[in-house]
Amino acid sequence: MSIMKNIYRTEDCGSLRLHDAGKEVTLAGFVDTIRKLGGITFLVLRDFYGKTQVLLPESFVEELNKEDVISVKGKVQERSSKNPEMPTGDIEVVAEKIEVLGKCENVLPFDIKSSKDVNEDLRLKYRYLDLRADYNKQMLKLRSDLMLYVRNFLHEFGFLEVQTPILTASSPEGARDFLVPSRLNPGKFYALPQAPQQFKQLLMTSGVDKYFQIAPCFRDEDARADRSPTEFYQIDLEMAFATQEEVFEVIEKLYKGIFEKFAGKDLKTPFKRMTYEDAIRDYCSDKPDLRNPLKVVDVTDVFADTEFNAFKGNTIKAIKANCNGLGRKFYDSLTEFLKSREAKGLAYVHVNENGEFETGITKFITESQKSQLEKVTGYKPLDTIFFVADEKAKSIKFADVLRGELGRRLNLIDENEYSFVWIIDFPFFELDDEGKIEFSHNPFSLPQPSIDEVKKNPLAAKAYQYDLVINGYESLSGAVRNHRPDYMVELFKLAGYDKSVVENKFPALYNAFSYGAPPHAGAGAGFDRLMMLLTHNEFIRDVIAFPMNKNGCDPLTNAPNTVEEKLLRDVHIQLIDDKKE
Repeated sequence: MSIMKNIYRTEDCGSLRLHDAGKEVTLAGFVDTIRKLGGITFLVLRDFYGKTQVLLPESFVEELNKEDVISVKGKVQERSSKNPEMPTGDIEVVAEKIEVLGKCENVLPFDIKSSKDVNEDLRLKYRYLDLRADYNKQMLKLRSDLMLYVRNFLHEFGFLEVQTPILTASSPEGARDFLVPSRLNPGKFYALPQAPQQFKQLLMTSGVDKYFQIAPCFRDEDARADRSPTEFYQIDLEMAFATQEEVFEVIEKLYKGIFEKFAGKDLKTPFKRMTYEDAIRDYCSDKPDLRNPLKVVDVTDVFADTEFNAFKGNTIKAIKANCNGLGRKFYDSLTEFLKSREAKGLAYVHVNENGEFETGITKFITESQKSQLEKVTGYKPLDTIFFVADEKAKSIKFADVLRGELGRRLNLIDENEYSFVWIIDFPFFELDDEGKIEFSHNPFSLPQPSIDEVKKNPLAAKAYQYDLVINGYESLSGAVRNHRPDYMVELFKLAGYDKSVVENKFPALYNAFSYGAPPHAGAGAGFDRLMMLLTHNEFIRDVIAFPMNKNGCDPLTNAPNTVEEKLLRDVHIQLIDDKKE
């Protein structure tokens, strides 16, 4: 490792080996551990690059604490008791001079080596200590290496890196914006960008052929395990004169390279493709984890004439799984789990070794229904058929939850593998609760099959929109863009908006497209989520250097915080006490 050699250090703490024995060196770092053996004192010195054992001279009498920052000058010698678990375990440095550079005067709030087990807010409050842990340093290094790899890959593919504005206009589409008041324009606000979407499309209109940036994005959303509540980074790219296939080719090459270099996986390309309709039908999710072999079957028609009250008038989903040998406790626990997710309950039947139904709701199932279930589920002896029944949207939601939980409890998912699938052909429109047509996802995608066909039957229209799903997580989302202003007006009209809405809410895109725009397509991939997948982390906050907690707060800096009244007046803001109203 190349370091700056100076008065503090001539080597890093991870580079010395047996061939360095006899060498005079100076090391600097943090005191990792201290131990005394008889009259001899050893310490392990740690820096960003590794650890080295140091033998203290008897003349050194100053009391050292763990996490003191010191500089050690001495000679390298072969260790009599080697440590094969340390890269530097064959040697030690016999200290001749020690200088304390920074004293750790406070009691450590937690053991740095096991900080992962500490309360999250405490970890984040002392994040600078938490980041000293080896696994966090490895995360920072991987993050830096991954970012460099992505940047180099896209440069080599001819993409131009362009930075787009951080302060922009609020958009009526998507998630909730973070707003920034304008001092020079009273009563007006900037918004932090949820994504560089409009700007990258404007770049295509400007004649840029291939654009990318690793862009900061801001969304005022609730936190989830796989979603940061305030900000995240996105691998953002766009290509002029491109189709869906060209985007897929670039992304697949990029991800193949990433997972080979950073996860040691040889991904098979092209990736599997699945329509949105098929994903919802077979997995009740538009981001299915295909490592899980379980599928969902709609059995609503099978029970059309049922006398079972829990099934009557509901959409019924079934999942077949082999649960042989698992007792009543397993089924009761699974039922309670679904109820904790706000489901009404869980119904099931077990198939014995003779192929007969037993337990659960067997008494409510007729021979005719049993025969139909065999055809649609393909059940075998010792299988269990699970049922969820509710209104359509909830039935789909709870079937997805059940499938995932069964996969985990039955150990059907190989946590060391990766499953990639493109979800394509999303519906362009859907009906709202009042039966009116509205956009399903992105109103700026190119519709298919054609604008004329879409106008005839909007609910049958599909969008050239796609998601790349990895292990059940949406890793990337993109689309072939609608670059025609006349199409834009027609599509918004179908959703109940007149031309003025397009002109006033999206003036930059509408006007730019009116000057001639090339066909273009692109995508945005979550950089933090990609890091989470590569490191097998459960929480996205663990792959971000300084994350917010689940409430969107930073215990380290106390953000968000109150500000002085003068600052509020400068930006023409007056706070209202809701309690007084």
